[in-house]
Amino acid sequence: MGYQSPISPGISWYEATLEERPEFPALDGSRSADVVIIGGGFTGLSAAVALAQAGSDVVLIEAHRLGDGASGRNGGQLGTGQRSWVEDLEAEIGFTRAKALFDLAEEAKAHLLSFAAGHKIDIEYMPGQLSVTHKQRLLPAYRRHADYMRERVGYQHIAFMDREETVSRLGSTHYFGGIRDTGTGHINPLKLVVGTARVAAAAGAKIFEHTPATGIRSEGGKVTVTTQRGTITADHCLLAANAHIGGLEKQTARHVMPIGSFIGATPPLPPDTSVLPGGESVDDSRFVVRYFRKSRDNRLLFGGREVYSKANPGDISHQIRRQIAEIYPTLRNTEITHAWGGYVGITMPRLPFVREVMPHVISIGGYSGHGVMLSNFMGRLYAETIAGNRERLKLFEDLKIPPFPGGHRFQSVLQLVALNWFALRDRI
Repeated sequence: MGYQSPISPGISWYEATLEERPEFPALDGSRSADVVIIGGGFTGLSAAVALAQAGSDVVLIEAHRLGDGASGRNGGQLGTGQRSWVEDLEAEIGFTRAKALFDLAEEAKAHLLSFAAGHKIDIEYMPGQLSVTHKQRLLPAYRRHADYMRERVGYQHIAFMDREETVSRLGSTHYFGGIRDTGTGHINPLKLVVGTARVAAAAGAKIFEHTPATGIRSEGGKVTVTTQRGTITADHCLLAANAHIGGLEKQTARHVMPIGSFIGATPPLPPDTSVLPGGESVDDSRFVVRYFRKSRDNRLLFGGREVYSKANPGDISHQIRRQIAEIYPTLRNTEITHAWGGYVGITMPRLPFVREVMPHVISIGGYSGHGVMLSNFMGRLYAETIAGNRERLKLFEDLKIPPFPGGHRFQSVLQLVALNWFALRDRI
């Protein structure tokens, strides 16, 4: 049947088909460490691996189970670069900094794949990504982007697709064109969570599930994290709760907003299906983005519906089936075997939020739907920082990430108004 997360609706196809998901105990009592990590997703786990392998005494606590948040329930697409296109970043921060951020993202991609291969984690990697536009007027921008990436950035894996090629590669006439990226791909994210946790534990990190943090205090050169059944005192703290920060830390809550995103899985499609014959993943140009791909066993995994609050999302399957039918009319009556959701942390400029929110406490999150690749690498950059090299993490710390208007108190009301406006814009 699978495991039902208490913080994310639905049982995911990843969870239902996972052969083994190891469990870790809850923290019972107090202890000390060099570094305490709050959050058992990609950021926290990758930091735990790097720190423990470097010899640090690491304690990681997770409020529920590892991967219950976006890390274990997302669409699995790696992407390329940052969430914002390099040319847009160049206009804001200059080419040198924009290119440095792109290069870090490329290193993040390579690191993820080599980490999985080196530790024999079967993440079900499949190559290729198609980024397509649902509006014809956006085609010139996509063509310019492909040219810019090859000529200005030196990224040769990207090419513009006209409508004919797009229809052929998608098996759908719904989109007008886009770009094809052969230098990236998609994975099974929960397998990466489970594999990374095993590597962290083997390296000596102490991992505790079902252990929510109830408070953080930094004074006298030490950080104290309180839980329901004990405290952890450490020299440093990584706050990697992302969309699930709640009221634990106010600065992060003002800058990182949770958005619910939902996915449905179909039964395996016929071997000769016209849907995505090349096996690439897809993302489209909507603000309320639709993203989909085929799994290794030929299921269509389709994400698109979003909810801008922690409210009950209702019938996920019905909404996902409707969106699938818009793109693939022949699948309108296809069964949805699994339907699930999770909460993604976004920021105003769609760039990661990295900040020292109190002495010796660094918060990292807000990947804005681009976190499969980036979050794993951010954990390693945090470990570099603890080892004395903050230069690469500082590239993200120096980004201007404004708070959402109204702060944490009025965030839910304002996000509902603003983001529904963008959803309306998608239809114009």
